[in-house]
Amino acid sequence: MDEASVPGGGSQGRPSVLFLCVHNAGRSQMAAGWLRHLAGDRVEVYSGGSAPGDSVNPAAVEVMAEAGIDISGAQPQKWSDSEVRAADVIVSMGCGDACPVYPGKRYVDWELTDPAGQPVEVVRGVRDEIRDRVVALMGELGVEPR
Repeated sequence: MDEASVPGGGSQGRPSVLFLCVHNAGRSQMAAGWLRHLAGDRVEVYSGGSAPGDSVNPAAVEVMAEAGIDISGAQPQKWSDSEVRAADVIVSMGCGDACPVYPGKRYVDWELTDPAGQPVEVVRGVRDEIRDRVVALMGELGVEPR
């Protein structure tokens, strides 16, 4: 069994999480931002999309900045095979059949409103729901939010 297939199997024994959505421009970027903010270097964080957009959703950037988290430098990207293999937990958010499936990985599907084209008030709600889910996931990984 390779080290990436066991909980805490990321580099240096840290758990690793891969957030996936279609465009890697909204939900997965907000989730990655929350986990990096709340866990610091205690969790390896990856995000990717099946059909990456050109840029991160400006409304997602705005509402995350309101929470003190800067995701403005993030760039949508396609998930990579190495990220999937490194992840202990793969969280999908609407990428459906395009999401990669590897044996021995833990998969979680978060049904969330797609923030694309939504008013900022709706995106704030998505941001807050993602935060709650990230905190719950951290608890499952044995990592206390800071």
